[in-house]
Amino acid sequence: MRRNAWLHMTTSDPNTPPPADQIPETEYVPADDQIIGQAFKWSFGVILIVAIAIAGTVMWLGRGRTNEVAIIRKDFGEIKGLDIAAQKMPHVVFRDVTRSAGIDFVHFNGAVGDKMLPETMGSGCAFLDYDNDGDQDILLVNGTNWPWDNQRDPPAQPALYRNDGSGQFENVTSGSGLDISFYGTGVACGDYDNDGNVDVFIAAVGTDRLFRNLGGRFKEVTCQVGVSCDEDTWGTSSAFFDFDNDGDLDLFVCNYVEWSRKVDLELNFTLNGTDRAYGPPTAYKGAHSYLYRNEGNGTFTDISAEAGVQVHNPATGLPVGKSLALAIMDLDDDRDLDMIVANDTTQNFLFENRGDGTFREDGVFAGLAYDGMGRATGAMGIDVAYYRNDRDLAVSVGNFANEMTSFFVRQPPSMQFSDDAVVEGIGSPSRAALSFGLFFFDYDLDGRSDLFQTNGHLDEEINEIQPSQHYRQPAQLFWNRGPDSTATFAVVPDEWVGDLATPIVGRGAAYADIDADGDLDVILTQSGDRPILLRNDQQLGHHWLRLKLRGTKANRDGIGARVELTVGDATQVRYVMPTRSYLSQVELPVTFGLGQETKVNSLRVIWPGGLIQQVTDVNIDTEMIIEQSDAT
Repeated sequence: MRRNAWLHMTTSDPNTPPPADQIPETEYVPADDQIIGQAFKWSFGVILIVAIAIAGTVMWLGRGRTNEVAIIRKDFGEIKGLDIAAQKMPHVVFRDVTRSAGIDFVHFNGAVGDKMLPETMGSGCAFLDYDNDGDQDILLVNGTNWPWDNQRDPPAQPALYRNDGSGQFENVTSGSGLDISFYGTGVACGDYDNDGNVDVFIAAVGTDRLFRNLGGRFKEVTCQVGVSCDEDTWGTSSAFFDFDNDGDLDLFVCNYVEWSRKVDLELNFTLNGTDRAYGPPTAYKGAHSYLYRNEGNGTFTDISAEAGVQVHNPATGLPVGKSLALAIMDLDDDRDLDMIVANDTTQNFLFENRGDGTFREDGVFAGLAYDGMGRATGAMGIDVAYYRNDRDLAVSVGNFANEMTSFFVRQPPSMQFSDDAVVEGIGSPSRAALSFGLFFFDYDLDGRSDLFQTNGHLDEEINEIQPSQHYRQPAQLFWNRGPDSTATFAVVPDEWVGDLATPIVGRGAAYADIDADGDLDVILTQSGDRPILLRNDQQLGHHWLRLKLRGTKANRDGIGARVELTVGDATQVRYVMPTRSYLSQVELPVTFGLGQETKVNSLRVIWPGGLIQQVTDVNIDTEMIIEQSDAT
């Protein structure tokens, strides 16, 4: 939520500045990251001039040519305004099956009119196989009553739904051990004790919760295993991953801002000069995130400070981070996992894993800290993918309204990223939306990673102040047209995607194959409303392969493993990493679309720690379980 996106926000007296003790110290310091970022404008300006000159030359050389433009037809055969490649865009419909599938959850954000900032941010969701029956169950995180209000009885709780294998769900929350009332936000799932049962961590406004899975029932173990019981934090996204390659899962927890009801009320924001409104994060101090090392005996140790994942403003000593989401991948091919953290209105972080138990923050150097104009953005959701089926790596970040979705691209062997959102077809269509959950997935199983983002504004009255904005906004799906297109992505028209385009107050987002048909279905959460479970009803005849890993030397679920699949002349790369999007977790198995290909040329797994395993006897249109061997 960028500062200049909140220009209508004022204190109750617009002519009187708020007291200095109500504004974070970082807002007064010239060395603030927002100002630092502006220094990059000059270099980008030079690049822009050169680009304009090149573009002019290309246009001059191409004068007289006729652009091939598709003709619009109501039967969805072609799409207006896209080049001829867009005519190949598949028609895939997503159907809202929430109620018919048995999902009756309604998110509760505690709002009663006080306009507390956490009420705007929603909560996440997770696909997980909590009962080890081979299908994907659903966990929906919930808020609850504020301590000073008693407006709901009984208090709201998270909700756990068991999948019967066909995409029908039963609410099994009662007696599950997850039936505890607290103000939950984000969720991470991982078998931290390697006992074969997936455990659950739920971040919160207030004390986070770690639940150990005892075989289908959960026990809350937060404080006793060494995870913080601090009541003054605001946790958001989190991840289980093995940063030190010792075979067990460590835990990283993003924290947002330093928030309290007292501070929120004193700031007293308004949109129209009269009524109270939700305020911007720029008015709050940042907060440090936490890294917990798994000791291998069921306990964790907080190593945040010595590991280098807590970034301070050099001028004030205060936390820089206002973290909402993270993506995890081996970015530099050194066989350990790095982290990219999306920060709201301050610089994004790139934590490069040094391999010695510490990280180096390199976001500015790598070009990921700011957008193409050198500005910090209102960064929410994030994901990473090899989107061209080559070595080009993309980091996409969903941003605030009037900020296009960031699409940072790195071409090897460089570690430098450039924001290619405009040239890749993402920029213009995404600019107006306020985006939260975001991920790459192959929705049409053609072998290329497409991009999805869910959208929704913060305040119900936003349209009265900004006519171009709406509280409820449709999600957006970007089809990957392949590397030979002028722009890799084309936005799929709302009419083509069925209920996926229903305007909602979108927040969390995740995907999984809920009905065992090979394609990926989607769930979206809303702030203060029902989730939307969307079944993928594609009928394209494309082939597919799903893989589930089982580690022996590596962590049991192979989280962090790199899987490389070659079909035809293309090699697809996927990471076993359920952490992505915003406050949410996708399913653990990885899905490869094969298109019309019927033969897998090669399949190999690079396990956490570096062991390489070649897999043979691969059958398509099925889910395989790959157990780690000693192959190198």
